[in-house]
Amino acid sequence: MLSRVANSIYWMSRYIQRAENVARLIDVNLLLTLDLPHGSDIQWKALVTTTGDASRFSEAYGEPTPENVIQFLVFDYGNPNSVYSCLRAARENARAVREIISSETWEQINGFYLSINEAARSAGQIKLPSQFFHRIRLNGQTVEGVIDATMSHDEPWHFCRLGRLLERGEKTARLLDAKYFLLLPSSEYVGSTIDDIQWSAVLRSASAFEMYRKRYGRIEPSQILRFLLLSRVFPRATHYCVLKADESLHAICGTPVGEFTTSAERKLGRLRWEFAFSEASDIIEDGMHEYLDALQTKFNQVGLGIQESFFNGAPPAETTQTLVPSEE
Repeated sequence: MLSRVANSIYWMSRYIQRAENVARLIDVNLLLTLDLPHGSDIQWKALVTTTGDASRFSEAYGEPTPENVIQFLVFDYGNPNSVYSCLRAARENARAVREIISSETWEQINGFYLSINEAARSAGQIKLPSQFFHRIRLNGQTVEGVIDATMSHDEPWHFCRLGRLLERGEKTARLLDAKYFLLLPSSEYVGSTIDDIQWSAVLRSASAFEMYRKRYGRIEPSQILRFLLLSRVFPRATHYCVLKADESLHAICGTPVGEFTTSAERKLGRLRWEFAFSEASDIIEDGMHEYLDALQTKFNQVGLGIQESFFNGAPPAETTQTLVPSEE
């Protein structure tokens, strides 16, 4: 498989997942501000921080009003992480590999882009925000379903799944970090109604509210952390994403799980082992923000490892090495 083809498929998938994630965050934030009208500025500032674009937003717009944040995160051509920019990039990557992906996949991605492009031409005026963002989420999920149902589950499909899961897992960690570090105005709110509302919003952002309530019932921060970060079975949990991404990476490389021949396998495998022995109580005791901040850095390192191993022509290691958990 050509490096440029793998690169296009990988980033096509990441960009679609990124666009869907942004739409999820905005939609839940709109609902959240109805319950917390006095904290709306904090909520919108936290939203920009969650996407990692706080400095770029500040330079372009200044104050984080709802209108400015939505324009920046959805329609801004100059923001590479806006919904519009992500879908434009996904479409261009899909166009480059039309002979590899299925026709149905191309048609769905192209239609997805055209729908957001039409909205952008209307000066970014969203008449029914909830329906608009729900449609973006549904389009993203449809693309995922079409890919799984119409493409052979071989090397291109594994690159596609790898990109989607890494993007999803990292964004779930960002979401938890934003709640813990940014959204809570003061320690006096811990355990309050405001705290419960915010944690419910975090769950809804990850489409996890119903599954969490079925599993745990009451809103408990430690249980939410365990569910969204450490669950092996919930598809948007970070641990689940790491497990499945690691499976796809090993399928691409042809090495058994637990061994590695590339820096990407080594970095992602190390992260998988760390999750295998993690406990929510230890994370909270050692500092949730510090843990989540370090976790985002590790996801970035995995991304760099994939870039080095597959997209820059870096040769694999000459010998296969066995991966063992770090004792550091």
